[in-house]
Amino acid sequence: MGLVIDMIDETEELGSKAFQLVEALLELTAEKESVADGSEVSVTFTDNPKIQEINREYRGKNEPTDVISFALEEMDEDEIEITGAEDLPRVLGDIIISVTRAKEQAVEYGHSFERELGFLAVHGLLHLLGYDHMTEEEEKVMFAKQKEILNEFGLQR
Repeated sequence: MGLVIDMIDETEELGSKAFQLVEALLELTAEKESVADGSEVSVTFTDNPKIQEINREYRGKNEPTDVISFALEEMDEDEIEITGAEDLPRVLGDIIISVTRAKEQAVEYGHSFERELGFLAVHGLLHLLGYDHMTEEEEKVMFAKQKEILNEFGLQR
């Protein structure tokens, strides 16, 4: 069964090949991370102005970025834990990717757009699963996972 993935292309620039690539990489990542079948994630492909607006509103950074993830499972101390929802599908959250920024970074880093898009999708999902790169140690762990998944899939730099 795998993940339930809802993808929206606000740019109308991506074709079915890009959707298939992202879906396959998210499935591989979920498999490697032992994510329960039926878990849900949404992926929105947007442009620089839209992701800049989101970045400004939610992160206080008035600049476009490549990917933003909104995890739905993060619990703050003042939030109420929901009980009795064990039989419901796990809703991981939302991944928002700037197609514009992905194209720019592919050129900047000297690899394919597909490799950059795949990297951003994997990066976003790992954030939803609790990985981060705020410290050097966290970055080592997260980036090693990304590299392993992308290499296994055949999207080396």
